[in-house]
Amino acid sequence: MRIAVTYENGSVFQHFGHTEQFKLYDVENGEITKTQIIETNGQGHGALSVLLAQEGTNILLCGGIGGGAQTALSEAGIQLYGGITGPADEAVNAFLAGKLDYNPDVHCSHHEHEHSCGEHHCGEDKHGCAGNEGGCK
Repeated sequence: MRIAVTYENGSVFQHFGHTEQFKLYDVENGEITKTQIIETNGQGHGALSVLLAQEGTNILLCGGIGGGAQTALSEAGIQLYGGITGPADEAVNAFLAGKLDYNPDVHCSHHEHEHSCGEHHCGEDKHGCAGNEGGCK
């Protein structure tokens, strides 16, 4: 099994479509056997799901993610666990232990509305745009 995590400086990056790196974890018999970091080369939402599929990814752990990207991942056969924060390694270990705290209804809707507060970052508390309040869910 191969698990991918949106990745930045050791943590789960909070916006799937803007991630510059994925950390990949190869897992056999419930144990991590290999990790590697790959660059996305600035690819957008749809191309990222293709990249993950080409890398043999079975599972994606991420922060916020929009509906179009969720559909593309589903079509590629990649299982999504979103709404995750914190260190990437801890998230993968929690997943493997069956203790991952994630949001099965994750949805980043900032593409669907404008913010008067400027640029939006998933997970950021800007005028009601954090967590489960009208922004990234």
